[in-house]
Amino acid sequence: MDFHLKNKVAIITGASRGIGRAIAESLADEGCNLVISARGADALEEAAASIRDRGVQVLAMPSDVTDNTTGKTLVDAATEEFGRLDVLVGNAGGNRRKAFEETTDEDWEAITELNLTGHLRTARAAIPAMRETGGGSIVFISSIFGREGGGPGLSIYNTTKTAIISAAKIMAMELGKDNIRVNTIAPGSIRFPGGSWDNRVKSDPEGMAAFVESNIPMGRFGTAREVADVVTFLSSPRSGWVSGACIPVDGVQGHSLI
Repeated sequence: MDFHLKNKVAIITGASRGIGRAIAESLADEGCNLVISARGADALEEAAASIRDRGVQVLAMPSDVTDNTTGKTLVDAATEEFGRLDVLVGNAGGNRRKAFEETTDEDWEAITELNLTGHLRTARAAIPAMRETGGGSIVFISSIFGREGGGPGLSIYNTTKTAIISAAKIMAMELGKDNIRVNTIAPGSIRFPGGSWDNRVKSDPEGMAAFVESNIPMGRFGTAREVADVVTFLSSPRSGWVSGACIPVDGVQGHSLI
């Protein structure tokens, strides 16, 4: 299937490894030129060099989405380098896991900036550029724990991942007239080299095997590419009637009915 992404332009944050890098690779395989961002310059440039081998142009921009100038800087770079912006994927994120009573204002501010405000700021910067292009697609990476209770210790993570789903829904309502679609992806437990699930499997293989058996009906961890290919579909005109949606990519791990 032709996803009609050849020579389109995408910004991906948190793109040096894991899900973000897989998203960049998936979009590149469809001919999309990229602006990729992450905090680690060396890992980002290594990713960019590898992705360029797929035959697309890649601009690597080390940056932190919690910096209030980053969103505009990334959008300006895309339009100056490529003359357009069609896709924004907000993937950067993190967590500070602790009991709610032990969380601090600084914990909440830091993770809210990383998981929510930084993405919204970048989206605000992207909207005028997408409008000039004639439309576009914004995709935020949330979590199944944005759709349901994630458990003790996840108050900050749960709140921010739920908030990005809610914001995306309202953005989709407001931007439909501009042919700008806004969706979220809710991954389940995704294993990739160096990621938290990979580390847990290596340190406790028996415990993680039991976790999978109890929690994931499809019987395995997901892969970053399986998330990435859904993002590519949502980035493409092939999903032109999908906006305001939150799509789980979780091997039936989530329990939400909607």
